[in-house]
Amino acid sequence: MKVEQLFTSCLAEMAYYIESNGEAAIIDPLRETEPYIEMAKADGAKIKYIFLTHFHADFVSGQVDLAKKTGATIVFGPNAEPQYEIHQGKDGEEFKLGHGKITLLHTPGHTMESSSYLITDEKGNTPYVCTGDCLFIGDVGRPDLAVKSGTLTQDDLAGHLFDSLRNKIMTLPDDIIVYPNHGAGSACGKNMSSETFDTLGNQKKTNYALRADMTKEEFIVEVTTGLKPPPQYFGNNVRMNKGINISIDEVLAKGIRPIDAATFKEMSEHGDILVVDTRSKDDYADEGTVPGAWYIGVDGNFAPWVGSLIKNINQKIIFIAEGGREHEVVIRFSRVGYDNTLGYLRGGIHAWLAAGFKVDKIGSVSAIQFANKLKEGSIKAALDVRKESEYLSEHVVGVENFPLDFIHSNFAEIKPDKEYFLHCASGYRSLIAASIFQANGVKKVTDVRGGFNDVKDTGVKLTEYVCPTTLL
Repeated sequence: MKVEQLFTSCLAEMAYYIESNGEAAIIDPLRETEPYIEMAKADGAKIKYIFLTHFHADFVSGQVDLAKKTGATIVFGPNAEPQYEIHQGKDGEEFKLGHGKITLLHTPGHTMESSSYLITDEKGNTPYVCTGDCLFIGDVGRPDLAVKSGTLTQDDLAGHLFDSLRNKIMTLPDDIIVYPNHGAGSACGKNMSSETFDTLGNQKKTNYALRADMTKEEFIVEVTTGLKPPPQYFGNNVRMNKGINISIDEVLAKGIRPIDAATFKEMSEHGDILVVDTRSKDDYADEGTVPGAWYIGVDGNFAPWVGSLIKNINQKIIFIAEGGREHEVVIRFSRVGYDNTLGYLRGGIHAWLAAGFKVDKIGSVSAIQFANKLKEGSIKAALDVRKESEYLSEHVVGVENFPLDFIHSNFAEIKPDKEYFLHCASGYRSLIAASIFQANGVKKVTDVRGGFNDVKDTGVKLTEYVCPTTLL
C-alpha cells in the first residue's frame, strides 16, 4: 500500500494519497483536482474514495469537483450535512481499498463531524492514522470554530475532543504514525510543531494535551486558554465547504485572462476592483506598482493573508504576477475561496511603464539606517507589524506594536499626514502593511529592509517583555 503525505506550505496543510492494487483514496484534497488525478493515473489506479476529516475552515477543499471528474464517493463522518451527495460514514465503518482498508473513527471536538481515518495495509498492519484536526503534532484542534449559539459551547467541544483523544486515538498502538491535516503556521491550533508526522507514543510523551494524568476539566482549560479570534475568512470557507461552488476550471478560465495596460488602468480605478501585486519583495520594492495596489507576495503565506486581509470573499480582483505564474496565483486565491479574479496585467509592470503610466513606490531603509535614525530621534512613528506574541517576546525599545492581522480594525489610529516606519520579522508582512497604508492615503511610509531579524543585529536597544499597548 502506498501512502503519501502531500504538504502545502502556504496553508501548512497536509492532504493524503493512498493507493492499493489499482484503487486510490484522497484524504482532505485541496481545491485543484489535477494533481490527484495525475497521481492516480501514474499508478494506473482509479480514485475510489474522497475522505474528509471535517468541514475545513482555513481552505476550500476540492471534493465536489474531484468526485465529478473521477466518479469517486465522498465520505464524511457522522453529523455532516453538506448540500451535495455524500456517503455519511459511521464510527468504525470500514472501506475496502484494493488489498487494504480504511476505517472511519468518529473523533468529534474540533467540529462535531470530525473524523480520523485508520489505514490498514495488505498485511493487516495499521501503520498510519490520519487525524485531521483532532490531533496535531504538539497540539490539538481548537474547539471554538464550531460553536453554535445556545446549543454548543467551546467548553462542550473541548470535552468531546478530550473523549475522542482518550477513547479513539490514544488507544491505538504507540508505534502508529500520526498524520495530521495541519502543521506549524496554521490558525487551526495554538502552537503546532513544524514536524508533519510523529509516532503516537512520542506524542503521548511530548504533547501537552495527551498527558496521561490530565483530567477533562484541566484539558478544557488548557485548550481554550489563549485562543485568538480566528481569521475572518474561516466562516466563509466553512460555508463554501458545505455547499457547491463554482468549479475550479471556471475560476481558472476567468482568472487567467491577460489584460492590456490601458484596460488594466481603467479597471484599477473602479472602486469595486482591488489590485493585488503578487511579485517578489525585491521586484515590488525596486520597480514600484500600480497606484492603489496591495502587495501580497505569492512566495510568502499568500492564501492566509489574502483571506485575513481582503474582507469581501466576493471581491473583484485583478493582479500583477511574475510571468508564467498567473495560473499558480489564481489557484492560490481560490484555495481560500477568492474566486472572483478577473485577470492579470499582461506584460507585467514593464508593460505598465511602457504605456507611460506612473507607479507608486514604498520608501525603504536598511536596518542600520533605521537603528541610526532611532538613536538620533528622527523617527516619530515606528511600528512593528508582527503578531502580539512575537512583539512581546522581544522588540525594539520605542517601537509600538501594530499587528498586520488587525490592520483594518486598528487603522483609525493611523494619521495620514504622519511618517511611519514599518518592520516585521523579515520584510514580507511589513511590505503588505506599507502597501495598505499607502493605498489608504498615508503619503509617507517607509519599510525597514530585513525587518527585526536584521535590526536586532545592529546593537539597537531591545526589550524582552512589556505589557501590550496600542499607542501610536
